[in-house]
Amino acid sequence: MTIVETTRSVTGGVDTHLDVHVAAAVDASGGTLGVESFPTTPVGFVQLHEWLSSFGLVAGVGVEGTGAYGAGLARYLRGQALEVIEVDRPNRQLRRRAGKSDTIDAIEAARAALSGRASGIAKSADGNAEAIRALLIAKRSARDTRIMCLNQIRHLGFTAPDELRERLRGVSRRRVAHVAAGLRPSGSDPVASATKLALPTLGRRVLDLDTSTERLDAQLAMFVRAAAPALVALEGVGIDTAAILIVAAGDNPQRLRSEAAFAHLCGVAPIAASSGKTVRRRLNRGGDRQANHALWRIVFTRMSSDERTRKYVARRLAEGRSKPEIIRVLKRYVAREVYKNLQRG
Repeated sequence: MTIVETTRSVTGGVDTHLDVHVAAAVDASGGTLGVESFPTTPVGFVQLHEWLSSFGLVAGVGVEGTGAYGAGLARYLRGQALEVIEVDRPNRQLRRRAGKSDTIDAIEAARAALSGRASGIAKSADGNAEAIRALLIAKRSARDTRIMCLNQIRHLGFTAPDELRERLRGVSRRRVAHVAAGLRPSGSDPVASATKLALPTLGRRVLDLDTSTERLDAQLAMFVRAAAPALVALEGVGIDTAAILIVAAGDNPQRLRSEAAFAHLCGVAPIAASSGKTVRRRLNRGGDRQANHALWRIVFTRMSSDERTRKYVARRLAEGRSKPEIIRVLKRYVAREVYKNLQRG
């Protein structure tokens, strides 16, 4: 009969995949207690949790890909009152030294969570922020498809038979989808007939995407105002920029322990690059690039519409700062302001 040491502290690690999660359990000193595979189903999540608990008191679980294959498992473990740590893939030096396998990755995830090398609390993905993320995906897809269809309409218009080309000549980009959607196949010329069939198909597709986008925008506005009403009230912050920043923070923004952490997440916190007697910082090119761009959009808007920002830019330009340098400083200020207006529970 095996006696479980219930007072022993155990840290889990999970290498996530589409069909199977590989879990590892390590003790307080990083020693491997066991490695096991579990299906990516609700029953598998329960089995994984019970397996980890059989080694002792689970202090936390490091999970790779909590925003992808590991999303369901992360939600379940959090529901069991466990701390879920977001773990990046093992670094290349370690992989060159120790090799690559699911077992090695799971053990490394557990040790990264245990040692503190991985310390970021995973997003809970169970509220308005996750709903906003889903809507943004659909909206970006609609936007990209719309642009592609409009370009295809223009190209078909340029190469169409003379009569059809003249009907589309000079039509604005705003109206071209409506004009294309109103065409009807006719005539014995196969090229003209086929083109008149293709153009309405593309035109109606654009109009359908416009209707879908309007519905998405209405839902997006509702979720954004529910998630962070104070954020939308800030100067230069629209629904889209607010949505991107809310998604970056997640449904549990309290996991961001300071405004400096949020700035680092958005890639607007300078990174130390000192060596010897040289003390300096360099531009941070990491972080969430969509959130970084959202901050840039806010700054760009304020530079043209906010009197206080315009005065700041003029003063810094007079001091010899370049405009890109000024924008980077302003993005850092905006990140601080955004952080203060996120609902952190």
